Amino acid sequence: MAAVAPELRESSSSESAAGQRRRPPQAERRPRVASGVVWIVVIGALLAGVVAMNVTVLRLNIRLDKLGRERTQLQTDVAELSSQLSSAQAAARIQAQARGVGLVPASAADTTFVDLRP
Repeated sequence: MAAVAPELRESSSSESAAGQRRRPPQAERRPRVASGVVWIVVIGALLAGVVAMNVTVLRLNIRLDKLGRERTQLQTDVAELSSQLSSAQAAARIQAQARGVGLVPASAADTTFVDLRP
């Protein structure tokens, strides 16, 4: 360990003896600055992509919600129409069964009303 220390002193003393420090030239600084700008541009582009993706997802969610509401409305309409169809078929079926046992619809002339006064 004692042998290593003198070598270090010699190298540091030779640099101080010369009195010059090595400074990086301007050309070496520019690539670092340029690479920093490149990274800023890359990160900005990525952030813009994330924002664009979020906007697209939001639009799709709005459209999906609208289609879901429309689907629910259409299901309600189908249920209502099925009920009306069932009622109409039931009346026709009842009339057909009544005719099958010999019953006929009453005419308006044959209809009489009974007045029930207390």
